[in-house]
Amino acid sequence: MKQCMDSDNLHRRLKKIIGQVKAIDRMIDEDIPCEDVLMQINASKSALHKVGKIVLEGHLSHCVKEGIKSGNSDKTIKDFAKAVDYYSRL
Repeated sequence: MKQCMDSDNLHRRLKKIIGQVKAIDRMIDEDIPCEDVLMQINASKSALHKVGKIVLEGHLSHCVKEGIKSGNSDKTIKDFAKAVDYYSRL
């Protein structure tokens, strides 16, 4: 999996998201207005979506490409469709 993505970039993004989620938890305890909490939830959700996009792009550019090159295109396409399905679920 490390071959198909920039793991340092992903770890950096995930640490930021973890910090955002912890901040949301604190906001709830501090009785911050709902609108502000929702804004931070949306920011975290968007950041996590971007992480998924990066993973999916890495999967496409490395794993799918290699699977097709190796002559295993049917299984590769089926697996990629499954990955897209997982990613696109809300």
